[in-house]
Amino acid sequence: MPPASPEQTRTAPGSAASLKVANKRRVLSLLLDRGAEPATQADIARETGLAAGTVSTIVRELAAAAVVTTVAGSGRRGTSVRLARGAGLVAGVDFGHSHVSVAIAEVSGEVLGEQRRSLPPGHGHVEGLGRAHEMLDSLLTELGAQGSDLRNIGMGLPAPISDGVVMSSAILPGWVGVNAQVAAREALGAEVLIENDANLGALAEHRHGHGRGHANVVFVKVSSGVGAGLILDGKLFRGTSGTSGEIGHLTLDDQGPLCRCGSRGCLEAYAATGTALEMMSDQMPDADVDAIIEAAKQGNVSALRVFEDAGLHLGWGLATVTNLLNPGVILVGGDMSHAGELLLESARLGLRRHVLAGTTTTPVLVAALGDRASMIGALVLAIDATDLLAA
Repeated sequence: MPPASPEQTRTAPGSAASLKVANKRRVLSLLLDRGAEPATQADIARETGLAAGTVSTIVRELAAAAVVTTVAGSGRRGTSVRLARGAGLVAGVDFGHSHVSVAIAEVSGEVLGEQRRSLPPGHGHVEGLGRAHEMLDSLLTELGAQGSDLRNIGMGLPAPISDGVVMSSAILPGWVGVNAQVAAREALGAEVLIENDANLGALAEHRHGHGRGHANVVFVKVSSGVGAGLILDGKLFRGTSGTSGEIGHLTLDDQGPLCRCGSRGCLEAYAATGTALEMMSDQMPDADVDAIIEAAKQGNVSALRVFEDAGLHLGWGLATVTNLLNPGVILVGGDMSHAGELLLESARLGLRRHVLAGTTTTPVLVAALGDRASMIGALVLAIDATDLLAA
């Protein structure tokens, strides 16, 4: 048998070269988990199980490649290490029913700049992506960076998505049937990863919010629609075709109000912002949800009833999810979550009425990252897809 070629030797599993690459990835994975928080070389050796000398060599090589930056400490092992801006930048784009937000961050996760602008309800994908492109260029200019500095872009949409295609016309009618991944790559001029916005919220809360330390997390975004992102056994669960978590269309009453999906009595028809605005339309015809929340805090009994009713129905929906998945924590985000305990107190009551006895204590909390959860999730998505060894 002829001897292995140099290329085969470099890439063969178990070879010295492949072991070195694997060790570098272990170090980078640790630094990614740390984000902007530095780790000493002693920390890295302890948490990865690598020898101190191996860690020192890896850090030196990564620093030479501008992937990490170091700050001298007490002795060589006390040198602190963090991901460097030289490793590249990522961007996040978060679309809503009538807005788009764009952020740029280092691969460490440290956000360097962020913008949010309004969009007309029912906007088309060309208009939306064009606005996002303008905002992205503006942020890059402010940072003295270029489009070529972007490693990846994560993008969230409030719709079920299968293989990059927007599947529902309920919230973004101008996007339905569009391969958003292809369209975004062409419009933004970079690699773009597409995900449902509730999934991104779950990813962000699991990594950086109240979901940390929990293997099973349910993040529910209650805004113009109601959707859930599911973390199961520590990983984002998308379902067979990528459309899991559409709990807004759980049927609570098949004789109930007509939902925009065409069914009746869906959770979304009781708990979303449109219902709150409709219930208060006579008393507060020009109000937004935050104005209704303020009225409730001031004791307006009708506004209080809005959130009590929405919370009870939300709790019934959460009970179904809890009976199926038994999550460690349920986190509520979106516009309706601004009501805080005005919404969640009755949501917990609704949940307790309909879950098995062993799960009545499942925590239901306002998401730690607030309205930025989906945006932070978009950045996490982009960072996770970045191969730092290719920097």
